[in-house]
Parts: sequence; C-alpha cells; structure tokens
Amino acid sequence: MKNRLLLVAACLAAGTSLLVGQEARTAADENATPEKRVTDIRERLMAADTAFRETMNVPEKGIPRDLLAKAHCAVLIPGLKKGAFLGGVKYGKGFITCRGADRAWSAPANVRVEGGSFGLQFGAGETDVFLLVMNEAGADRLLRSEFKLGGEAGLMAGPVGRTVQANTDAFMRAQMLGWSRSRGVFAGFALEGSTLREDRDDNRALYGRDISNVEIVKGGKVAVPESARPMLQTLTRYSAMEDK
Repeated sequence: MKNRLLLVAACLAAGTSLLVGQEARTAADENATPEKRVTDIRERLMAADTAFRETMNVPEKGIPRDLLAKAHCAVLIPGLKKGAFLGGVKYGKGFITCRGADRAWSAPANVRVEGGSFGLQFGAGETDVFLLVMNEAGADRLLRSEFKLGGEAGLMAGPVGRTVQANTDAFMRAQMLGWSRSRGVFAGFALEGSTLREDRDDNRALYGRDISNVEIVKGGKVAVPESARPMLQTLTRYSAMEDK
C-alpha cells in the first residue's frame, strides 16, 4: 500500500511539474525577443530533421514510404512534452509542410500542439510526433488557425514498416495518420483531443513578417529559409518511392 501511494505521489508530481512547465514556457514565449525566437525555431528545425531521419533510417520500423509518397502534408513535432495523472497534458511545437502541384515540399509553417485527455493514466516524458495528412480535405482542415485532432477528422495510428501490407484501404482512406517515437520505440500514435494551432508569432520571427500557415504552405511563393532546407531535403529523400 505504501509503495502504491508513493507511486501515485510521484506520478502526480510529474504531471503537476509538466503543467507548471507548460505555463512557464507559454510565458517565456510571450516575452521572447525576436532573436531568441529565431534561435529556438532553428534548433527545433534541426531536432525535427534529426528525429525524422533517425526514424526513417530503420525502414522495417519507420513510416511506410508508400504512404509518405502519397501524403499531401507532413507535420513534425520534435520533443512533445506529455504527462498525466487522471488527466493528460500535452505541449509541443513543430512544423507543417505541404506539397504543391510539383510535389515539392513547401516552406514550413510553425504549429503548436496543446491539449489533454481524461482517464486513468500515469507517467511523463517526451515524444517525437509525426503526422501525415493524406488528402486535400484533411489538409484544408489542418491549416485552419485552430484544429482539434481526432475530433473533426479521422486521425488513425499509422502502420509501421517498409510498406503498407495490412488494412491498406483503411489507411489510404484516412485523412490523417500519426506516429510517435519515444526512447527508441516507434509506433502508431493518435493525439486524440489535442489542439493543433498555427503559431503566428513564430512565423513572424522566422519569415520577418506577419504571415499565416495557409500563405506559407499554399501556392509555393514563400522562399524556404536556409535553416529549414535540411529537414525538407530529408522529407524529399524519403518521400520518393524506393526502386523496385
């Protein structure tokens, strides 16, 4: 009984710590200088590139390349913070990039994930999250200023492996597919109940002007920042179908 109480207390402390940390990060974001924002965004772009590349370097355990090749948009969120005690907390920042008519990945727009869930759950940690948007309807919904994942559109846990071998029709019909990578473990993942919203402040810092996510990823007229090129090159490399 004593050990169980200690476990509950530890989990509660972890969840509380994460919630306090989220509030502190939000306050820090609001007070951050443009220079600090740009530095943070560049570091996040590097982290997103590294996480995605490391995941795809193990084809048997990565995102199926045939799904990536068909995706309209990709969302990369490195180091999503999560914690829970009888109610979850999630917070993270990342990027969305979409394909144009030429199938090239657009300049990345800044997004943030916030939200929680309810139910008996314990633990805290960081997780790299990857989402693929599989059709135009899903892309249009995702590009709203605020979008509730799993609520307005189906978000399925994505399959893992070199190619899709099971439930192909279901996966191809899904508007969005999700994966996570935590402590070396990679699996399908759904951020049910979380809210994904555009981050106009970070867009302003990265592009030097007030600009929406739709303006960045649609039309192909926004130049790709130098700091974003490695991430987009990695996406381009792995979204090209492998030679048969």
